[in-house]
Amino acid sequence: MTQVTERSPLLSRDERGRPAVLVSAVLRGAIAAVLGLGCVAVLVAALWISSPAPDSGPGEAFHAAAGLWLLAHGAELVRTETLTGAPAPMGVVPLLLSVLPVCLVHRAARDVLEPEEGDQSPSPGGAFALVTGGYLLVVGAVALYARGASLSVSPLSLLVPGAVVVAGAAAAGVWTACGCPLGPPPSWAPVRLHEAMARTRFLRRADAVGRSALAGTAALLGGGALVVASALLWHGAPVQESFLRLSTDWGGRIAVLLLALGLVPNAAVWGAAYGLGPGFALGTASTVTPLAFTGPPAVPDFPLLAAMPAHGPGGPWNWAAGAVPVAAALTVAWFTVRRAVPDHGEPEEAWSLGETALTTALGAAGCGLGAALLAAAAGGPLGTHALAAFGPVWWLTGAAALAWTTVVGVPAALLLRAWRLREPKKRDAGPAEPEPTAHPVNMAKAPKAPKAPEPPAPVVPAPLGPGKGEDEGEGGGRDEGDEDLDAYDFLPTDPWHAREAERETVQDSERETVQDSERHTERETDAPPGPPAASA
Repeated sequence: MTQVTERSPLLSRDERGRPAVLVSAVLRGAIAAVLGLGCVAVLVAALWISSPAPDSGPGEAFHAAAGLWLLAHGAELVRTETLTGAPAPMGVVPLLLSVLPVCLVHRAARDVLEPEEGDQSPSPGGAFALVTGGYLLVVGAVALYARGASLSVSPLSLLVPGAVVVAGAAAAGVWTACGCPLGPPPSWAPVRLHEAMARTRFLRRADAVGRSALAGTAALLGGGALVVASALLWHGAPVQESFLRLSTDWGGRIAVLLLALGLVPNAAVWGAAYGLGPGFALGTASTVTPLAFTGPPAVPDFPLLAAMPAHGPGGPWNWAAGAVPVAAALTVAWFTVRRAVPDHGEPEEAWSLGETALTTALGAAGCGLGAALLAAAAGGPLGTHALAAFGPVWWLTGAAALAWTTVVGVPAALLLRAWRLREPKKRDAGPAEPEPTAHPVNMAKAPKAPKAPEPPAPVVPAPLGPGKGEDEGEGGGRDEGDEDLDAYDFLPTDPWHAREAERETVQDSERETVQDSERHTERETDAPPGPPAASA
């Protein structure tokens, strides 16, 4: 027994802490789900309490909160209490309400991989699986709780898109915690793809495509929101009448206002689809586009729907919504050209015409994909028969966004590229550096660098004549020495003491040269004159 005990090693610190890390990751996912559910439940309970004459008890209010929370994940609800008695689907998801669970899942997955100092963390794949699993456990429990209520959930919609939304948010959180890398492709991918992914050039192109696609999608949403805001202002009186007609007490009006706010992102997507051309459906027999409003609309009484255009053909104000996709295409082109022609780069570093056009086209494809996903999330059924189709058609919206951003964006990107390459960017160049000036201490002409002294030139004695004596010869020698001691015209680079020592050395050498020249002149002067020249 002792031998068995001695042979069994104690668990290391990592082995003891690993189960706790896994449990903590699962709990983080579950806590994120509970927090989102709690926020919705508190809101619904507050509205139920403020209602002067509630039609049901607190149990129905909490069942409604559970249904709304599941609807925020994209699940389709089923209303059992209808006028006809037949169950009716409700699939229009308030996109603003969906932001809450997406952000909570994203943050939970990110925090698992960013533990405090000294704590452990699972692998990225483990964090994704554990957080997603913990969150979906709560989703399943809430779906069981809401079963049989007036707002139950369709089981199939819990998987698609419910579980897909949760998994996507968790994957985004893991990717963010890892530094947003563009990892290597899977092992089964072609070798050329591996080689392309290994190049920095490919990563720069992929980053440019992603940024331009996101910017174009954001421009579409912003333009759609502007279209909706203009319509609400234009039809202000019908919108106000619809809001006051839906409820007479403050509790009901607050509920209508909150529901309208939750559907504002949906309205922005509808406005973007309207500007793109395909428009949106108000039932199975009615379509709203800038060209015309056709068919009998199955429009429920709601403030946002009271801002619809007039029935019949559209006018110039309706056609003006076409500026929305043009703005999105120009945004895609601008974000692409910013990478294709850097501000502080040389013209040789700019991308070629083909690379610029291809990157812009890929960004347009990403913008079309984003528009299609948003259109699919913003619409859905509100009932049966006439209300079975409500909102934009996702594939028509995506195709229109792709066509607009490609046809307008690619030529615009090429024109912007040519404009940015038209001349060197003087505006980007920094201020010219001032020329070096002399130090205040050395404002006078500084001496030149010392040169090796040259040997004195031989002095040819001139015949003595009247007026030329010894003093003139000595003065001439001194003048030559003074000329050699002229100042120099540039600053030295050596230290001060070195310059002083070199200056003294040069002066001593020149002084000796002058003295030698004077002694040689004196010897030539003291020599006896030669015989007179014979006369002719």
